[in-house]
Amino acid sequence: MNKIMALDIGTKRIGIALSDYLKITASGHSYINRIPENDAIEKIKEIAKTNNVKTIVIGVPYNMDGTLGEQAQDCINFSKNFLTDYDIIKEDERLTSETAEENLRNRKIDFKKDKGLIDIESACVILEQYLARL
Repeated sequence: MNKIMALDIGTKRIGIALSDYLKITASGHSYINRIPENDAIEKIKEIAKTNNVKTIVIGVPYNMDGTLGEQAQDCINFSKNFLTDYDIIKEDERLTSETAEENLRNRKIDFKKDKGLIDIESACVILEQYLARL
């Protein structure tokens, strides 16, 4: 059995979430700094290996009209670092940051001092969207 990992890839940080082995629930794992990029890639691969991940869901921030903007293309390019070892799924992540902030507010979690919490929660939202379709 394998878990699924989701990544919310930003310019500064990458939020990481993992499914359970039954692929029913998503849980926030951590966030890592994106720079230096090679370190980020290695950390993601290490987390994936430790958690028996075979599939990585990449959040892609499409424009509201469905086109790929600069940030979306950056996420797709970053995901290419994992193509040889993992199945890569691209998931539309429009408005996930807003949903993540709302989720954190509802749980009374103060994220203003630690923006990485939004990245983790965004990765959870991305993974939940994907898992809901399985």
